[in-house]
Amino acid sequence: MDKLMFVEIGMGIDLHGQNVTKAAVRAVQNAIHHNSMPGIRSVLPDGDLNNMKVNVRLAIPADMESLDVETVRRELPYGQVTVEVVPGGMVTTSGIVLPDKEDRNDLAYVVIASVEVGY
Repeated sequence: MDKLMFVEIGMGIDLHGQNVTKAAVRAVQNAIHHNSMPGIRSVLPDGDLNNMKVNVRLAIPADMESLDVETVRRELPYGQVTVEVVPGGMVTTSGIVLPDKEDRNDLAYVVIASVEVGY
């Protein structure tokens, strides 16, 4: 990315089910659902949203190998999206095991997302 326009940070949690993909999707949604970029076309090459570059960095606390990157990528509707996974986030207790919510234990997964947009 030659020109970085902005960076948004988000947090997502899967309280039950220990699903890092669900937590990662929520983190990306949290990062991007509080902004609008009405002037972005005016700075993108050819005014084309497909020329926007989006880098998503996810801090995953556990089960990195089970992350479905394509599911996360689909949360970004425009641009050339890359996803980078790094260790981080948090594993904490939810305080209860709910088998009907697919809990394997009482752990809650917290994922942090950084979404960088530019061109």
